[in-house]
Amino acid sequence: MNSNNPCIGLVVPPGHGRVPHDGPMLYGERYRFIARGLGIGGVSPEGFAPVVDTIVERAVELRKAGAEVVSMMGTSISFYRGPEFTESLRRAMEEATGVPCTTMSHAIVRALQTLGVQRVAVATSYIDELNDKLVAYLTHCGFTVTAIEGLSITGVQEVGEVSTEALVSLSKKVYAQDRSAQGIFISCGGLLTLDAIKQLEDELGLPATASSPAGFWDVVRLGGRDARVPGFGRLFAA
Repeated sequence: MNSNNPCIGLVVPPGHGRVPHDGPMLYGERYRFIARGLGIGGVSPEGFAPVVDTIVERAVELRKAGAEVVSMMGTSISFYRGPEFTESLRRAMEEATGVPCTTMSHAIVRALQTLGVQRVAVATSYIDELNDKLVAYLTHCGFTVTAIEGLSITGVQEVGEVSTEALVSLSKKVYAQDRSAQGIFISCGGLLTLDAIKQLEDELGLPATASSPAGFWDVVRLGGRDARVPGFGRLFAA
């Protein structure tokens, strides 16, 4: 990557194709993020089906627009077909663009590993079908899900309207079901989680991470850049 304001490409699930809020909040002007949208119909297999096979095309568009590294910034759309698909998608993006590529599902694995969390309590925005697929994905990657619960939201806009209070409450609820969990994970890239992560780490004394923050941390590191940011929890201190 060029030393002068490196360009990072993001394939995002919503059709609007805007850079998620967390990127500028975390990194300000340090990195230039650009995005292309998929236009999912909902956070569900049915909502993903018409667009999941266009992810590589969006990655190529980002490369042509100057991206020097690319992430598929959607968790469930990159894990719902199983871990073999997740990795084959990453490889296909990389082969088509010629630059390093990742997905949000790869990101959450790296984030949990970096935080030293093997037993994880999981809160999500998802319907039960996606929660089951997430448990299967995390189990395949070597984690133990101590408990999982979702908000059963499928609307793309509604996901972004979930409050910090609701996320903290749900996270504490899943942790309370089995206190052997070593950390908390909040899944769904559309959730606004930065404040919830700080609150959970402060109140529970455990590491916490979430899809979108982990996704930005991961793609910045993949591009060979410094992903550390003070004040945003343990992952960004690593």
